[in-house]
Amino acid sequence: MSQTISPLAGKPAPKSILTDIKALIAAYHDRKPDPLAPQERVSFGTSGHRGTSVNGSFNEHHVLAITQAICDFRRKEGITGPLFLGIDTHALSAPAAGTAEQVLAANGVELRIAAPGEYTPTPVISHAILTHNRGRRDGLADGIVMTPSHNPPGDGGYKYNPTHGGPADSAVTGWIGARANAYLERRLDGVRRMTATAAAGAATTRRHDFMTPYVADLGDVVDFDAIRGSGIRMAVDPLGGAGVHYWPRIAERYRLDLTLLSDAVDPQFAFMAVDWDGQIRMDPSSPHAMAPLVAQKDRFDVSFACDTDHDRHGVIAASCGLMPSNHYLSVLADYLLAHRPGWPRGAMLGKTVVTTAMLDRIAAKAGRAVYEVPVGFKWFAQGLHDGRLVFGCEESAGASALRRDGTVWTTDKDGIVPALLSGEVMARSGRDPGELYAALETGFGAIHADRVEAAANPDQKRALAALAPEALSISDLAGEPVGRVISRAPGNAEPIGGIKASSAGGWFAARPSGTEDIYKIYAESFRSRDHLARLLAEAQDIVDHALAGAARSADKAGA
Repeated sequence: MSQTISPLAGKPAPKSILTDIKALIAAYHDRKPDPLAPQERVSFGTSGHRGTSVNGSFNEHHVLAITQAICDFRRKEGITGPLFLGIDTHALSAPAAGTAEQVLAANGVELRIAAPGEYTPTPVISHAILTHNRGRRDGLADGIVMTPSHNPPGDGGYKYNPTHGGPADSAVTGWIGARANAYLERRLDGVRRMTATAAAGAATTRRHDFMTPYVADLGDVVDFDAIRGSGIRMAVDPLGGAGVHYWPRIAERYRLDLTLLSDAVDPQFAFMAVDWDGQIRMDPSSPHAMAPLVAQKDRFDVSFACDTDHDRHGVIAASCGLMPSNHYLSVLADYLLAHRPGWPRGAMLGKTVVTTAMLDRIAAKAGRAVYEVPVGFKWFAQGLHDGRLVFGCEESAGASALRRDGTVWTTDKDGIVPALLSGEVMARSGRDPGELYAALETGFGAIHADRVEAAANPDQKRALAALAPEALSISDLAGEPVGRVISRAPGNAEPIGGIKASSAGGWFAARPSGTEDIYKIYAESFRSRDHLARLLAEAQDIVDHALAGAARSADKAGA
């Protein structure tokens, strides 16, 4: 199996692929989703409800229904504090926030939102929730972020963070989603709403300065004295995202040699290089989307970027260019575990089942247990909040860590902090993150990794998510005995939404995407690139066979 790389990949976006923003906004307001069509219902994946207005999957009715459902959830749970609302720079985010504001005001919810023209990154909303709730037993806050993360410009997204500050778990999103779909089915009967003017002027709607307290507290997580004293030259490209106004403030406050490469904000994201599949995608871990920044790597000691809501990071080292996210996460974990004496000793390192095994080796060296969970940062939120986890990360370049004194920082992914920590790592070690990963390979052995994708219809995705280990019937993996096959994560015994098979020489995992009609196969070989290719080929055969078997069973059941 291989991915077909678009001839546009890594090149400036031609006008022919740019989103028609006027049509997108018009469809948001005018198109009414069909609640009987599965693709037009509210559906919370691994990171909120996502879709686009032009196909009826992210429209005003969705936002009205979800927001009323959240108001109902708050009443049910006795959440009476303020709700912090953030938006990124996607074209649908501001209209969605305006819609939500009307429902929140009509329900008497105390809303805190940034000033017009300002954007609020996902980690900043988490920080605001935790800051407000610290030491409180009642009057607790929660939050909403309008963002589809790094998705294409035509997409919209809606995320809810309850009082622990991180992504809502499946029980919460399941309740909210069911309630929202019931409102859609009743044509919004029961949804409370004010006019936009009345909502903006409501006593419960207040403008909030998110930036100042977040930037002020960054020094609790990052050693800026070390960075400043080293003279390291850094650069950042916000990729037109929600942190675009944060970086100059950070550089000014902490007196950093930090060059802002672009402050452009454009809902078409026409300044982006095209991603691997011919789409515009603000993915800081993509070598195609990041090609313009990689081309400048020799101008700086280290440079970085974040996605549109700034909950993911990409780090470029002068020695190697854009680092695979697993490589930088390994470097970061190894450094932090050795340089954070204030972290609780018995706390664990968190990773998802598809994140690199290099982290297991690093944790073992540091005397830390590994907490391995399904894909989704929601599985780390409570552990980071309670201090049972010192660090949580996903292979898709998302991570958060405790403050230097061992207390909680954010319980959602924070792209800003890992990016800045690349400067601290280099300042303290004298080597860039690429050189440090090479040192890890020397000490622990090389790991060869890849991830590939294939088309899958909804039935196939459901079949893959429901696969049981016994359904695979495999005893050999790339020439070595299979050690184990799992469908539940070792750390919390929750379903991983697919399967993972391991041997002494490596592993593969297969799972359906929560946002696209594809499935993904991840693999790591501890042997060689050739062994990795064999792992991936066998994984593809195993998955194809399993899906074919599931289809035959479904046909028999329907006969």
